[in-house]
Amino acid sequence: MKKVFLCLMSSIPLISTWSYAESPYFSFKDGDGFKRFSVSVGALHVMPQGKAQPIGVNTAIKEGEKSKVGDISIDSVKKNMDPNMDPNLSSTFVNFLDGLGVDTLSGALSGTAEIHGLSEWNNAGTGLEAEDVTTLGLMTNYFFTDHVSVEVKAGIPPKVDIQGKGKIYAPFEASATPEVIGIPLPEIDMKNNLLITDLENHGGAVAEARAWTPAAELQYHFGKTGVNKFRPYVGVGLMYAYFNELEMNPSLEKDLINAGHMIANIKQGQAGAALDGKESAAKPEVSLDADDAIAPVATVGFTYDFNDRWFAVGSVSYAQLTGEAKITVKDEKLGELINAKTDIEINPILGYAGVGYRF
Repeated sequence: MKKVFLCLMSSIPLISTWSYAESPYFSFKDGDGFKRFSVSVGALHVMPQGKAQPIGVNTAIKEGEKSKVGDISIDSVKKNMDPNMDPNLSSTFVNFLDGLGVDTLSGALSGTAEIHGLSEWNNAGTGLEAEDVTTLGLMTNYFFTDHVSVEVKAGIPPKVDIQGKGKIYAPFEASATPEVIGIPLPEIDMKNNLLITDLENHGGAVAEARAWTPAAELQYHFGKTGVNKFRPYVGVGLMYAYFNELEMNPSLEKDLINAGHMIANIKQGQAGAALDGKESAAKPEVSLDADDAIAPVATVGFTYDFNDRWFAVGSVSYAQLTGEAKITVKDEKLGELINAKTDIEINPILGYAGVGYRF
């Protein structure tokens, strides 16, 4: 994508060469008296219109993967027991231990568990949304004729706040088989939605990124130089979006690290510790990335001439822009523990007001 946009940008200097052709549309000799180049600076306000899209999660736990339970608190067993499960010897035994005031079911009794639901899932009602931002805009135009021009839009890349929507839960299910002296007891059905993070409860934006969004448009200008001071115009083109300097809210990062410990505990045969929310022997690290994107953009605007060189300009643009954000939780030894992806629908309306000069 970068190469496509760079090629587009590098082709602009060639326009001056083409302009020498003996054509009423490209020649300097067309006699209209208009200026070939213009540049303007002003305020560029970006208003994203997109809606949050569900976050999809994949983990290192395969569907039906078996794990040793290890030590687990009686409270976690009861809290995560399927409420629709019919009582049996195992559940009665757990309630009996709880009645005696026993806090922990030891690994010698807890046996193994077959894990379901953690391989992959979508989180309905969750997602990420970009906030409004204002920056300094820079617009340069090259006019083929008095009516047709190509414009390059740029500006100081602003820091954009990313807000989170909804809560992320892990749909945990398991069939746990306790043991007594190596003899399997009846299964305990486990089922619960484990809260991973509340994206709306981190004291502000869940992330921020610096947004580079240059665009190039072919425009048509109504009216005529030297006759009409007020000249409306329309344009269509392409916008390129690149994001860097991505930073995650430390509170969200902590929640994702805890989720990494949960997955690592299951992988290391300590499923009970995962439900108890204990740290594993792993050292999870979180990374945040955003893909580049190219989108169509359309503009309506106007210029108002103060004289033959100075002018005011205003415009409103819309780009159908969607990018993908990826969050990864990894451990040096265990590899990738969690991979989460979501589309960020930006779809911005861009309002611009500035002052320009022709030469």
